[in-house]
Amino acid sequence: MKHSKYSRRQAALADELAKRGLGAVMVSDFEHGRDSSLRYLCGQPSDAIFILSAKGTSALIAWDINMASRLGEADHIAAYTDFGRQPQKALAAALKLLDVPKGAKVALPASTPYPDYIDFVHALTDFDLVCEKSGVGTFIQEMRARKDTDEIALYRRIASNTDQLIDMIEKEICAGMLLTETDIALFLEREARRMGAEGMGFETLAAGPERSFGIHAFPTFTNEHFAAEGLSILDFGARFEGYTSDVTMSFVSDSLRTEQKTMVGLVEEAHRIAVEACGPGVPLLSVAKLVDDFFAKAGWTMPHSLGHGIGLDAHEAPTLSMRADPSALLEPGHIVTIEPGLYHPEFGGVRLENDVLITENGAEVLTHSRIVRL
Repeated sequence: MKHSKYSRRQAALADELAKRGLGAVMVSDFEHGRDSSLRYLCGQPSDAIFILSAKGTSALIAWDINMASRLGEADHIAAYTDFGRQPQKALAAALKLLDVPKGAKVALPASTPYPDYIDFVHALTDFDLVCEKSGVGTFIQEMRARKDTDEIALYRRIASNTDQLIDMIEKEICAGMLLTETDIALFLEREARRMGAEGMGFETLAAGPERSFGIHAFPTFTNEHFAAEGLSILDFGARFEGYTSDVTMSFVSDSLRTEQKTMVGLVEEAHRIAVEACGPGVPLLSVAKLVDDFFAKAGWTMPHSLGHGIGLDAHEAPTLSMRADPSALLEPGHIVTIEPGLYHPEFGGVRLENDVLITENGAEVLTHSRIVRL
């Protein structure tokens, strides 16, 4: 029996295929081209091809057949090795198995390289293969952006676990138990996994005063001291059942230069302004512009977007950015980060980031990251 969350998603996508005149769609996730939509649609974590017909029937062809049989949700499950690990052969077999009529349009992933597309065309001459940048793949991304009830319930648990990590890390740092960037990153990994996390949602970014001037410090963490004199940034997320949180704490010493105090105050106020501006039907661009204008009036510039969606990927739609389409709106079910930040080559950097759920009536802050004054 199909799990309800996957059957609902597959049914919604099948309806969209029919509306678009498509006979089937292929979603692929392998080392040379990752796509978390595979896991979203059928539960298989990675390394597989998922084919869905407009009739709602599906096939999962996986590199690890044992894993697919345990975690995957599809009408038919087969081993990728049965087709010589050749996606063209696998797709052809799936279309036949799903009884997709000859001449039907079949959507390939928009990321398909041109040489591979030509191979597909040569191998599947009975079908009209389409590969569109703004095709049905965009519809899947939009589905993923609007979290369903199962995902929202999961995110409440993820946020609770992330808040526990936030509290733990603040306590350990303030007690002098974690001194270096590496200490902090490894502590978070250990404690997150103790909670049942699959791992970190992305590589933890811990940048002490000497390295916090960068938006994303490189390397992401070193053996440098953290939370020493000045400004330190800690950006992390924990992944549970495929979904990640994304928060940023800043740690500031009690003896700051005037410019650093100004930066901290501006970032805290920008975060408040942005969260209060969020809600259903609010243009993404307007929220981003509020913060950019706020910083500009104070003589500062934020060198990155205000926030982004999170989910099975650390960066998903929608994006709160000055580049956002003026018609793009926040919608109920969106979970976005709000992460204003300021950076200076001499003074260092400060950022504050939390995860925010857009509801029917407004916005709910799920995580409770903060700027810690040492």
